[in-house]
Amino acid sequence: MIVAKRKAFDEITRNLAGYSKILTVGCGTCVAVCLAGGEKEAANLNSELAMARKVSGHPAEFGARTVERQCDRELLAELDSVVPEYEAIISMACGVGIQFLAERYPDKPVFPGVDTTFMGANQAVGWYEERCRGCGTCFLAYTGGICPVTMCAKGLFNGPCGGTNGESCEINPDQPCAWHMIYSRLARQGRLEAIVNVQQPAEWSNQIPRTVVQPGYEDAVPSND
Repeated sequence: MIVAKRKAFDEITRNLAGYSKILTVGCGTCVAVCLAGGEKEAANLNSELAMARKVSGHPAEFGARTVERQCDRELLAELDSVVPEYEAIISMACGVGIQFLAERYPDKPVFPGVDTTFMGANQAVGWYEERCRGCGTCFLAYTGGICPVTMCAKGLFNGPCGGTNGESCEINPDQPCAWHMIYSRLARQGRLEAIVNVQQPAEWSNQIPRTVVQPGYEDAVPSND
């Protein structure tokens, strides 16, 4: 699923300066599951924004609606009768949903309420880990179902680098070496021959799998102590 996290509150308030009737549109799929942009999160954001505007002496009216998917043009039609009542829109969807919303209502400024981060998996409630970077060429058939693009800090396609520290990555000792995992998985399956299928390398900057832990769910992440 696509994982997102809410934008910094100060950035959202700056974008809304000068608008007094604002509609916050939640999305009922990915961003709802990852606790960033569903119906509950849209309502919470509106409450915070309304309080901040009241304290600043510039009160505003906030409305909220949640659609099943903002990345589906047909499902945005239910907003057609509501949007004209507002001056600006906050989209709690991923970047695709935000663009679709802005495309459908070109006369209304549409501001993102979240930052889209990655395609990931739910490890525990509130804790999400990147598992796919959408590289466009999937190599999982040759790597035992372990993605070297996301799980290897250097995104290496053809075996480990010279700095691997046994089972750990040299970039971060808490990160397992992706190619050690790949070798172990293929050996367990009796498919080590797959590891010699040389893939064309891609240029990637050093990086480790990204994670998002939503506020209030920090206890879901195991301690390294």
